[in-house]
This record gives sequence, structure tokens and C-alpha cells, in this order.
Amino acid sequence: MGPTASGKTGAAVHLHSKLPIEIISVDSALVFKDMNIGTAKPDSATLASAPHHLIDMIPPTEAYSAANFRSDALRLMAEITARGKIPLLIGGTMLYFKALEGGLSGLPEANQGVRAKLDAEAAQIGWPAMHSKLANIDPETAARLMPNDMQRIQRALEVYEITGETMSSLFAKQTSEALPYKVLKIALVPSDRKVLHARIEARFEQMLQAGFVDEVRALQVKYPELTADSTSMRCVGYRQALEYLAGDYDVAELRDRGIFATRQLAKRQLTWLRGMDDILELDCLNPQLNELVFNEINQFIRE
Repeated sequence: MGPTASGKTGAAVHLHSKLPIEIISVDSALVFKDMNIGTAKPDSATLASAPHHLIDMIPPTEAYSAANFRSDALRLMAEITARGKIPLLIGGTMLYFKALEGGLSGLPEANQGVRAKLDAEAAQIGWPAMHSKLANIDPETAARLMPNDMQRIQRALEVYEITGETMSSLFAKQTSEALPYKVLKIALVPSDRKVLHARIEARFEQMLQAGFVDEVRALQVKYPELTADSTSMRCVGYRQALEYLAGDYDVAELRDRGIFATRQLAKRQLTWLRGMDDILELDCLNPQLNELVFNEINQFIRE
């Protein structure tokens, strides 16, 4: 596990070359087809040498939930184990990791009517005000969300509208559904967050140079029903690219907004990690990171 740009993919590919593993992606953006540059999806050569499960599963017009992930991941883990190999789950969607470990049975399914109502209210008062509303209802959940994190703010308010209970209280009520596996949880975290921020900036600039805007333009052509409210377009960078293509601002502001949004994502990911138990933290800035990860996992397997 780890924030964006922490070196997770490189570590996974290195492990694949040394151990009998199969990789399961734990990334809510990589499930979408035709979204390659902006999601930092591993390239075709990487995927050929180290295949990843749960990548390129659905078109960007569809939705994929944490419950979907848990079901798919458990099935894959059983199949991988039956083949005599070890499942390696890698990614930065922390809610998926939480769902896998403890389940999400206490949370209701999405309700399009409630979501439409919340979207209409947000259009009137803005998402920062919706965040303030959530803070009054569920301060624990609001504390780990940024005021512009509309997808998660909407979900937390939706849960409250449907159930009359807060998301944090429902999480607390969940009975842990133990996995039939011994689990080693490794978190790749930066010893210097400024260096991670520099990596994020460099990577977003590389995405722009690689044709990220053209990718989003092509998505609009191939999937004309896509809007800024589509689940896929809420992935970091895509909403900003849509706004740029709509003429809301110039490419310099797209760059700045995209980098800022990605840094905020990394901050949320690190907040999630701080709240998780039994984690082995490794410095993602260590030049020997891949070997450190391999040594820890190899020792875990031997034990």
C-alpha cells in the first residue's frame, strides 16, 4: 500500500521477477478501459512481463464499487492460491483494502435519487459547504476528507440519508470477516513529503507531455455520455482536464490544479494508512526500496 507516486508498481514488478506471485491491482482508477495516461496505468510491456488482475475491466461509463472489488479480489485470491502461487495486492485505494479485510456489509447500495438530490444541493451551495454539513453530522468521516472531495462527501451524506446513521458509526459496528490468509501489510511512505510532492509534480508534467489531454478528448468522443459527475471522471486529473477542454482555464492552470489534486490524494492516502493497524512501514524514498520489500516478503513467506 502507499500514496500515489510511491513506487508501488516498480516494487511489484521486481517481486514478480523473484517470487511465485500473481498481482491484484487495488486501484479504483485502473479498472477503467481507455484511461491509461492519467491513471499512471502500467504500460503494455510491464503488464506483459508482470500481469495485473483487475485492470481494464469496465468502460468509463460504468461504476465499480468497494463491494465489487472485495468479491473479485477474494475470488482471485482463491484461484491464485489454488494454482500454488501467492496473491500480492498492490495499490492506493485504501477503502478497497479496508473492504477486503473487514467487509462493507453495513453500508447501503448507492441510491441514484439520493445522489441526484445531493448533487442539486451541492450545485447551490458548493462542495465545501457540503463538507461543513457532513462535519456537523459525522465529524470523524469529515476529518479525513478534503472540502472538495465531492465523491466521498456525497457517499458519506448518502449513507446518512439512507440509513439515518453515520458512515463512521456503521464502520464501527462492522464485525470483522477474517480472511483465510496470513497477511503482511507493507506501506510505502515517504520520509520527506516534499520529495514525494516533487515526484508527483514531475509525473503530472510527464502525463501532459505524453498526451493526457488528448486521451481525455478521445474519451469524450468515444463515450459522449461522460460528464464531470461520472465516477471515472472523478479520478484525479480527469475532472481538471474536462474543465480545461471546456475552456474554464488554460494549460498552466490545468497543470497547477492537477498537481494540487494529486497531492491532496496522496495526503488522504497517508491519512488512511496512519489509521490502519499492523502495518510495516518502509521509506519509499530509499534507493534500495525494491530489495527491502523483497527481503521482508521473502522472510514472511519463510516464516
